[in-house]
Amino acid sequence: MDRTEKRAFVASLADVFGETSFVLVAQNKGMTVAGVSDLRRKMRAAGATYKVAKNRLANLALEGTSFQGISPLLKGPTALAWSKDPVAVAKTAVEFAKANDKFVILGGSLGTQVLDVNGIKALAELPSLETLRAQLLGLIQTPATRIAGILQAPGGQIARVLAAYAKKDEAA
Repeated sequence: MDRTEKRAFVASLADVFGETSFVLVAQNKGMTVAGVSDLRRKMRAAGATYKVAKNRLANLALEGTSFQGISPLLKGPTALAWSKDPVAVAKTAVEFAKANDKFVILGGSLGTQVLDVNGIKALAELPSLETLRAQLLGLIQTPATRIAGILQAPGGQIARVLAAYAKKDEAA
């Protein structure tokens, strides 16, 4: 990389850090090209981005962002993963780390909050953003259906009482 490419890379990485809510730092020492390609494919499917970056350039991009706390994690062959949905990145990384011992999660940052490996694993256990949205929508819709049922119930009861009186009068 020449200087202009490095500047462009730092600028693009700084833009990413300004837009995203979560950054994961992992060590990929000894991973094969096929393994990294598989991880990238899985990250892309989850809506995340996975990039191997030079630590010095990543540190330059981190300056002035809310993710400055992850700078000490950038030692050795590290890679960064990010997404708007923090749970998707964490789940994908934790699942991949279970299957591949050469992929080691070092930590991450959720906004200004720096997370260690256990924090990332806890984040991975949460339901995804789409699941939470579906649950919230279900909670919002449930009272509406109950209200409709309650409003229909008295009318139905009155109709049944009137029908019972009509049958009683016919029988008498």
